[in-house]
Amino acid sequence: MILLETHNVVLRDTLTKRFSSTQADPLDITFVDFDGVTYHLHTPTDDFHQLQLSVRWACFPQLLAYGAEALLQQQYKPFLSTTPEQGWHVTFDIDPRTIEGSKGEDVIRRFSLLKRNLMAAPFEHAFALHQQGDNGQSILTVPYREEESIFIRPQSDRVTVIFSTTFKDETDRIFGKVFLQEFVDARRQPAIQNAPQVLYSNKEPPLEIRHLPNLASGDTIGYVTFVLFPRHFETDEAREKTIDQIQMFRDYLHYHIKCSKAYMHTRMRARVSDFLKVINRAKPARETGERKTIHGRTFTPV
Repeated sequence: MILLETHNVVLRDTLTKRFSSTQADPLDITFVDFDGVTYHLHTPTDDFHQLQLSVRWACFPQLLAYGAEALLQQQYKPFLSTTPEQGWHVTFDIDPRTIEGSKGEDVIRRFSLLKRNLMAAPFEHAFALHQQGDNGQSILTVPYREEESIFIRPQSDRVTVIFSTTFKDETDRIFGKVFLQEFVDARRQPAIQNAPQVLYSNKEPPLEIRHLPNLASGDTIGYVTFVLFPRHFETDEAREKTIDQIQMFRDYLHYHIKCSKAYMHTRMRARVSDFLKVINRAKPARETGERKTIHGRTFTPV
């Protein structure tokens, strides 16, 4: 199984082309990323060297409340626009001519990781609460998709991350249960016992969040719980790796469900094709030409 990339390929490739070209053409593209994040990259003036990037995400207000504003100031302050484009949450002004060549790659990398960095804010906030000895009363809720949310509960000895995910198709629910059971069983192997503990509950939310209002329940809802211990986020390297992987979990799960269904459909079509060949070979060949009866008369078989 592959791991999904945390950066946006369209944004990275488009900015790379603009930074490496001396000629500037008008540009106006709108594209999306995982979890409903929408980007608008265009040239707002007749000076086609100047670029404007706007972002819209349904959970952006919650991300700001959990520290995304400080992250934007730290990572993107020189590019932040004072007035976001109408209908968008945040806007950046980028002029490749003002950025030296060696710094251009870093700028491209930071903007391609914009979604990842925004989603990192609530995790960083939860890790900070853990270090302060939070007793589990704080629960950070990020409604990052329609009908789906991430719940982060910091405690003094761990940080619990709970994903609510919707399986609208019966087949997806079956595949999802198989995949998630593999996550639970895989941790028993000695080589990966340091991985986070994974729990799966169907229909009913886990006890950690059951007291929260307006939680979804039913046959189409599943809750996946990751238990992160200090070894998963104490060092900078471990923290960055954990944030990269855990925020992509929902997309990783549904991506591989779709891939598995496509693979099985391909195998089924191939098997049906083989059966049709067998049936066709079993059909008796139709005889043609004249034949004679015992009395010497000729006739042509129908």
